[in-house]
Amino acid sequence: MTQPLISIRELHTHFRTDDGIVKAVDGVSFDIAAGETLGIVGESGSGKSVTCLSMLGLVPSPPAFFPRGEVLFDGLDLLQLREQELKDVRGDKIAMIFQDSMTSLNPYLTVERQLTEVLEIHRGISRREARAQCIEMLEMVGIPSPEKRIDQYPHEYSGGMRQRVMIAMALLCKPRLLIADEPTTALDVTIQAQILELIDELKRELNMSVILITHDLGVIAGTTDRVAVMYAGRIVEQGSTEAVFATPCHPYTRGLLQSIPRLDDPTVEKLFAIPGVPPDLSALPRGCPFHPRCDSVTDRCRVEYPDIVQFGNGQWSVCWEAEATA
Repeated sequence: MTQPLISIRELHTHFRTDDGIVKAVDGVSFDIAAGETLGIVGESGSGKSVTCLSMLGLVPSPPAFFPRGEVLFDGLDLLQLREQELKDVRGDKIAMIFQDSMTSLNPYLTVERQLTEVLEIHRGISRREARAQCIEMLEMVGIPSPEKRIDQYPHEYSGGMRQRVMIAMALLCKPRLLIADEPTTALDVTIQAQILELIDELKRELNMSVILITHDLGVIAGTTDRVAVMYAGRIVEQGSTEAVFATPCHPYTRGLLQSIPRLDDPTVEKLFAIPGVPPDLSALPRGCPFHPRCDSVTDRCRVEYPDIVQFGNGQWSVCWEAEATA
């Protein structure tokens, strides 16, 4: 087996709050190989974004603290690096596209200033040279007349164009790993498809790995090699996208898949919804945190957290009933 590009081992990110300790990420582990796309899916608050922000040291501490865990990249544990060492990694070897392009871009600075700064910091080149490379990258991500539009401000771009600017910014240093956090949020369906196609095309061109964070299983199905399903700060199922979609083994994964609207089945009159709400992360229930919402709950589920059940195809699930459903 080839060495993974990045390995996350037992990552814990907790927050001190007035209501107690919130376990936003509670023992997450996964590897990503070079050139692979991993999808992370789950409801809002499941820990998807906090996992990736923790990897890059972007979670404010305090209130956050990290009881244990490792993020191994290039033989280094990113959680142990000093802030300046992390800055050398962020935006260069690992880049991130954030959820909201309007708030991620500075409204007071031109697009040119925000892009050239990346190359000036990480590559030490002149602003003139950086500008030329930025125009090239804007053209690559599909911005029309980039030599003129680079001097505009973010509010002069549409939502889809702003998202393309964010992608250009993330790719300027040709990172080895791109983290895309809900990159198509608030975009119309046509623009969504264009953005996802662009990320996939650039991934192949640059031979980079991608972590795609989303709540949209349709996006996961069409763009990822593997998928990790998160619930209450933990990964409850992981495997190849094909295997997880064909034989979901955790009741939460099955619930998410059943919630997708179907146009090919006229007998379905009403959308399926998983009953209940996600648990309070500062007061998780005993046993499996999904058991209050589960349709196949047993007495054991209420008192014991499940073991990992491995399957022959590399898929695994954290559920006492997983073997019966595989």
